[in-house]
Amino acid sequence: MRSALNPKHALGLLLAVGIAAGLGACQSSGVYDDVPIDRAVGSSANIDSLTAVIEANPQDASAYNTRGIAYGQAGKLDKAIADFNVALQLNPRSYQTYTNRALVFRRMGETQQAIGDYTRAINIKPDYDAAYVGRGNAYRTQGNYGAALADFNSVIARNSGDARAYYNRGLIYQAQGQHSRAIEDFATAIGLSPNVSEIYTARGISYLAVNDPNAAFTDLSMAVNLDKQSSVAWANRGVALELLGKPKDARRNYNKALNLDNSNALARDGLTRVNKSIQS
Repeated sequence: MRSALNPKHALGLLLAVGIAAGLGACQSSGVYDDVPIDRAVGSSANIDSLTAVIEANPQDASAYNTRGIAYGQAGKLDKAIADFNVALQLNPRSYQTYTNRALVFRRMGETQQAIGDYTRAINIKPDYDAAYVGRGNAYRTQGNYGAALADFNSVIARNSGDARAYYNRGLIYQAQGQHSRAIEDFATAIGLSPNVSEIYTARGISYLAVNDPNAAFTDLSMAVNLDKQSSVAWANRGVALELLGKPKDARRNYNKALNLDNSNALARDGLTRVNKSIQS
């Protein structure tokens, strides 16, 4: 028995829920969020050792910058900002510190302050790709797609091997409904960085949007193989299975998504739909 989901309904759901929820989650990957998440860096023992370094060298800007990164990894964002402030007082030309502080501002929801810091970093070092990628993501958060595209294009023009720029530019195209261009950028990003689940999830969503559930299923299967904790990937894989006429398999995927994140509306709506289909 085929699922009751039709392609137009699927596209509407994806644009309203899958992309909005899913692509925010794409920022969870350290490679694509500028600084990798490393819990060891944010451990109390590591912070204590960095504090000892600062106490021994109180004028060492790099020591404050390093401890600021550790505080950021530990989720102690106010302390991270305080350390970056001291580091910049000691070395106001540190473009890396501006970029690190910008990332913490982004995590605090202070997007405009983050953009200011990224711009300061770029003014000091005009070819610093990490600052362009970070600022592009901040602009994308604001819905300023033109400025975001300019930053990602700048990175790609200088460094055609930067997967982050292709991936994030693909997210812009996807948000604009330019799914063919998004798929092309995601494919390039995958070629450059083939083990990041978020890229496969993003491309799978765009394949669903152009009504290619077979390609979507392949990508979303790869995504869940790389990250079994991705509720977004499981939910969208459920959509692909619905479109392929496999409501029971879709139900298992929706249940998995909801077990991981009970607030996943795409999975909840899909589960309601397939249960009605299976019972009819």
